Amino acid sequence: MECEQEKAMWLYLAAIVGLYYLLRWYRERQVVSHLRDKYVFITGCDSGFGNLLARQLDLRGLRVLAACLTEKGAEWLTNQTSDRLETVILDVTNTESIAVATQWVKEHVGDRGLWGLVNNAGISVPMAPNEWLTKQDFMKILNVNLLGVIEVTLSLLPLVRKAKGRVVNVASIAGRVSLYGGGYCISKYGIEAFSDSLRREISHFGVKVAIIEPGYFKTGVTDTEMICRSFQERWDRASPEVKEVYGEKFLASSMKIIGLMKKQCTQNLSLVTDCMEHALTACHPRTRYSAGWDAKFIYLPMSYMPTFLVDAIISWSSPRPTKAL
Repeated sequence: MECEQEKAMWLYLAAIVGLYYLLRWYRERQVVSHLRDKYVFITGCDSGFGNLLARQLDLRGLRVLAACLTEKGAEWLTNQTSDRLETVILDVTNTESIAVATQWVKEHVGDRGLWGLVNNAGISVPMAPNEWLTKQDFMKILNVNLLGVIEVTLSLLPLVRKAKGRVVNVASIAGRVSLYGGGYCISKYGIEAFSDSLRREISHFGVKVAIIEPGYFKTGVTDTEMICRSFQERWDRASPEVKEVYGEKFLASSMKIIGLMKKQCTQNLSLVTDCMEHALTACHPRTRYSAGWDAKFIYLPMSYMPTFLVDAIISWSSPRPTKAL
């Protein structure tokens, strides 16, 4: 009798879980109407996620306003897309550049407002142990990845509010688990915090905020040669005391680990851009999107583990300084 009751309980639980996922699947398949009339502004469209998303949304029929850092990037994108897509040059660290781009967006969207803002622009270097870095090294990343995102968002928010649209911010698994020193992880933790507070504030106006948390993907941000070069430069300028404490062996081991990153990176960038597209086009977008198997099954679970356990895992997989105790 008890065995039958237990079996019935598990069947009941399985039915509830199955019904939940069925309803979730149905809700997430509902798409916003009149997409061809909606404008989406994307930063960092020279390459990587931003470039692919711009082309993807253009094929979907949306009116894409693509911000590129360089004329070369803008010209390439223009040649690969329809006449609907338009480009503008934007340096997210420059207030004047942001003001010019904001005015340009206003002129394009008019009274309809801006349906989507995708804050995608980002950099990853300088990356090295914190003790090797200067304040300027941290600021170089924070100015792009965090302060640039904040200023662009604040500048365009009135247009997004007018359209009751979407803000999509690209964070990272490095915003859930701090894996290395430098400004990158700090900036992505900041994106998480900014997005959370922004979502709660502007939900009153019908605006939705989504956070994209990719794992390791093959983009300019994960260029191992660039990261190794930056790592070596920080070592070369480190003080004699720091070099003595860490040692050449630590440097060599770190370079080897960075080199292995290339094999870990997923090449299918659409796993990320599909999340971005869903956040922009679904009637019921998610608050957070984890993109990539490493994000879903390694780093996201790690973010919920006890701190001492995460510390042990990262310490075990990291090189030890020469003078480590």
